[in-house]
Amino acid sequence: MSDQNLAYNTEWLQQQDNQHYLHPFSDHKTLREQGARMIVRADGVYIWDSDGNKILDGMAGLWCTNIGYGQSRLAKAAFDQMNELPYYNSFFQCAHPPVVELAKTIGELAPAHMNQVFFTGSGSESNDTVLRMVRHYWTLKGQPEKFTIIGRHNGYHGSTVAGASLGGMKPMHSQGGLPIPGIHHIPQPYWFGEGGDTTPEEFGIQAARELESAILDIGADKVAAFIAEPIQGAGGVVIPPDTYWPEIKNILARYDILLIVDEVICGFGRTGEWFGSQYYGLEPDFMPIAKGMTSGYMPMGGVIVSDRVAGTFEQEGGEFFHGYTYSGHPVAAAVALENIRLIQENKLVEYVKNDIGPYLQTAWQTLSDHPLVGETRGVGLLGALELVKEKAGRVRFDSELDVGGMCRTLSVSNGLVMRAVGDTMIISPPLVISHSEVDELVSKAREALDLTMEALQAEGLY
Repeated sequence: MSDQNLAYNTEWLQQQDNQHYLHPFSDHKTLREQGARMIVRADGVYIWDSDGNKILDGMAGLWCTNIGYGQSRLAKAAFDQMNELPYYNSFFQCAHPPVVELAKTIGELAPAHMNQVFFTGSGSESNDTVLRMVRHYWTLKGQPEKFTIIGRHNGYHGSTVAGASLGGMKPMHSQGGLPIPGIHHIPQPYWFGEGGDTTPEEFGIQAARELESAILDIGADKVAAFIAEPIQGAGGVVIPPDTYWPEIKNILARYDILLIVDEVICGFGRTGEWFGSQYYGLEPDFMPIAKGMTSGYMPMGGVIVSDRVAGTFEQEGGEFFHGYTYSGHPVAAAVALENIRLIQENKLVEYVKNDIGPYLQTAWQTLSDHPLVGETRGVGLLGALELVKEKAGRVRFDSELDVGGMCRTLSVSNGLVMRAVGDTMIISPPLVISHSEVDELVSKAREALDLTMEALQAEGLY
């Protein structure tokens, strides 16, 4: 069961965890009853828990460890920067070399019309920043009434007040009186779950035109921006039909509305391009970023801003009353720079595009023959499986059964981290994953599906 003896007292750690640590996105009653799994070590694409179990991390932490675990150069970059300049802020007309070099580097990787970056501490902070920037931009343009931002149902843009409001997840909205005013949501481009009898191509156009309907209902003179992920991550790796994004681009151009492409998950190589916007040929006004920028080794986020918007800020002048103590933190910036260098030196973006991405997608598709799988889909190093009771008609299990949660638990116990979004199983492994590790991932995913089917059959539910 274990390939290593690790000297950790799991029971003691769980007791202390129960007494002192409030976890994010957790049912604390259930967590206290079951106890948290203690992750104590990681290397490459694997993590180990306090009982010595080796687990393939099919989610790259939380969509973020693109470079994989155990990269000593990132640790050294942090150590060296801490010794030279551990902290200074970017307020009061100050800067420092790591943040300047990082902003320049990201500007060179981004679409050609995007050359400036505002730094934050996370993806959630990035989307809070976007909301402020969008409304500030239109005020500077003499159109403060362009205030409403349109997002999508089931989109995810973080869990802060602004981020959760921009996102379209109803369970989050039910806690805290969200969304805040000036946010509107339209249907998502989720063909498998919501496409009905239409073809994916028809549904893509239909979903995109929901944006135009909303603009006309609200009034084009009142709509400031549209925010969306290139591929919805936390919503279940929802990949829009090919017809979706071209129609969205046409609609936004028609009504002079800003485009925010949330790159927190898709950015830094996951789709086989540096950014999902490049994969889909988009020209955003804002790209919120985080996660893969440092591969999760340090908390850091940012917003890449178009020349159109940044130029307006410069021309009009006046202070933008927004920022964070840790905006452009020098240690985080140094780690991000080294992370990007490693991605470039190892040609990981090209590896995802030309080698490991196609290899994973071919292997992932083999799971479509499993009785529980209604659809397999993916792009680059993103993948999803739709769990169904009956393939014909895409018939789901009763949501109260939590079949996805059952499959996730069995998968982790079997040595693979897969995430469940309802009854959709999703993966997002590190970009450094090898062919043999992909084979292991897909084999363990199939075993998890088999175990789930056996458990359902034993309960008379399948």
